[in-house]
Amino acid sequence: MFRLQGSKTLAVDLTGDAVKAKNGSMVAYDGQMAFKKMSGGGEGIRGMVTRRLTGEQMTMMEVKGQGTCYFADRASEINLVSLHGDKLYVEASNLLATDAGLRTGTTFTGLRGGASGNGLFTTTVEGSGQAAIMSDGSAVVLRVTPQYPLSVDPGAYIAHQGNLQQHFQSGVSFRTFMGEGSGESFQIRFEGDGLVYVQPSERNTVGGDV
Repeated sequence: MFRLQGSKTLAVDLTGDAVKAKNGSMVAYDGQMAFKKMSGGGEGIRGMVTRRLTGEQMTMMEVKGQGTCYFADRASEINLVSLHGDKLYVEASNLLATDAGLRTGTTFTGLRGGASGNGLFTTTVEGSGQAAIMSDGSAVVLRVTPQYPLSVDPGAYIAHQGNLQQHFQSGVSFRTFMGEGSGESFQIRFEGDGLVYVQPSERNTVGGDV
């Protein structure tokens, strides 16, 4: 079971079962634990090859045992996400841990990924269970409905889930190249029904200064 110990530490209670977590993120544990490094996000040789081809880097470990294991990474804020047979799209650098039964993979994101500074592919987590994602500052979860689409700065985007379509928006014009850009020339527009996770901090992006 996943639970937060404060806002920056994830506690996972294990009763002989396992959890997948970012390699090296264990900060403490009680009871008996065994740690095993996984390649390709736990997807075996196929996953390792896929991730090398896509450039989507994620090194995970499997932790199995009896007791409570605590995880954290650079004092990042941690957010719990519940999946009920649906799929979570998350940047690999923002994924801390998942239930061992959840499947991880990669998917093409196109221009959205390039604009966010995280490459053209992103990580997917699918199935039923819990995942823990990280943010720089406390993340906000924004609801998207057919009546209320949402536009997000690519540098602040962390993850999304639900039945959402995403489009890359650019406001680049001749005035931009004349040094009269708006400062917010690139956004990701989400339409449909789902949730988008946004952090109150912008990573460096391709269009960040445009």
